[in-house]
Amino acid sequence: MISSSKLKAVDFYRKIPRDLTEASLSGAGLSIVAALCMMFLFGMELNYYLAFSTSTTVIVDQSSDGDFLRIDFNISFPALSCEFASVDLSDVLGTSRLNITKTIRKFSIDSDLRPTGSEFHSGPISRDIKHGDENHEIGEEPLEGSVPLTAHNFDKYSHMHQILVVNFFAPWCYWSNRLKPAWEKAAKIMTERYDPELDGRILLGKVDCTQEPDLCRRHHIQGYPSIRIFRKGSDVRDDHGHHDHESYYGDRDTESLVKTMEDMVAAIPVDSQKIALEDKSENTTQNAKRPAPSAGGCRIEGYVRVKKVPGNLVISAHGGAHSFDLTKMNMSHVISHLSFGRTINPRAIADVKRLIPYIGGSHDRLDGRSFINNRGIGANVTIEHYVQIVKTEVIVRGTHKILEEYEYTAHSSLVQTTYIPVAKFHYELSPMQVLITENPKSFSHFLTNVCAIIGGVFTVAGILDAILHNTVRMMKKVELGKNF
Repeated sequence: MISSSKLKAVDFYRKIPRDLTEASLSGAGLSIVAALCMMFLFGMELNYYLAFSTSTTVIVDQSSDGDFLRIDFNISFPALSCEFASVDLSDVLGTSRLNITKTIRKFSIDSDLRPTGSEFHSGPISRDIKHGDENHEIGEEPLEGSVPLTAHNFDKYSHMHQILVVNFFAPWCYWSNRLKPAWEKAAKIMTERYDPELDGRILLGKVDCTQEPDLCRRHHIQGYPSIRIFRKGSDVRDDHGHHDHESYYGDRDTESLVKTMEDMVAAIPVDSQKIALEDKSENTTQNAKRPAPSAGGCRIEGYVRVKKVPGNLVISAHGGAHSFDLTKMNMSHVISHLSFGRTINPRAIADVKRLIPYIGGSHDRLDGRSFINNRGIGANVTIEHYVQIVKTEVIVRGTHKILEEYEYTAHSSLVQTTYIPVAKFHYELSPMQVLITENPKSFSHFLTNVCAIIGGVFTVAGILDAILHNTVRMMKKVELGKNF
């Protein structure tokens, strides 16, 4: 059996009798300084251990959210009518989608971006518009059946007749010229059946927008031809000068036009003084009439899903059977919101920014930006945005993903074009992604550092104390003239 005397032989911490030790003022000072140093360094080490530290790496995109990317946007166009505003998509794989409506909402706005009513429903047209009188010879003047309207007599006629149907046209427009024979013939038929002087229920008129630009602008005409239906008593003009009337998008042959007019007149009794309300009866042309835009601007909001390849999101004026005066198109716009990927909760972004301050600063870089065409009428300016997108993921505790976002950079320019002006967003996804991971902290490493701090400071303080003590002793011996 091992005796206690043998165990004492391996004692690393042999004790010196207290009577053999000597306390000094310099030692006390060093002890206080050493204790303060230990406390300070321990606090620094504890703060480092508790702090959230990350490492950033760039890797090949390993997205788990599929092959499609969501684009959310809210863009206001002060000079583009909701009637013709179209959202189109295309990409390098050949995918092309025109006039997307399913996930898009439109609201008429004025020049100050203020909404002027409820949501504008454009309504899809599932077939090509039929035109009549194809045998009409070029150069042959059709019968004049409709009444020419000007800024001076428009209000008079609109108050005289319960229904005023107006063809806003431009002589240079191909589609206006195709409509003209059928329109004049239909107007003559309706005049014969419903004499404007004796009956007074309906009148067909026409406005040449090259001669009456102010009148066309007042009714927010941007595409030609535009057929508007004004109903006496329901076409109310409010304090902003907006109107509540309908647009006709149906077939443009004589038979269809006459059938539409007959259906509208049938709902109004002869000699009735009542307001001409909208015809609610079921008929084949009910889908051809929709509310006309109440202002000349449009706010377009919603989202689209695109393939993760380079592509274009294009917003422009589009009409299958309409022409546009390119010199008067202005695609100035204000971007209220543009982001890519899943919608991120602002609170989640705020929480992550407290840990990683530089994150989340570029996922909505274009929000609140205005892009205005100041080059004047006739400039034919397309506004282009080149957007480069990079995915960023934040992962903590090894596998827990707390944030997945798409950040982007954007470069914009105004470009003159010979084609119809558009607002184009060219997007391109990076094949790489940024991965931000939490650096794990070992508790054993923290304990080791604490021990190193305590032991190191204690040892260094002891060395300094010995040096100081021996130096003081030597100085005293020199002063006493002793040899050592």
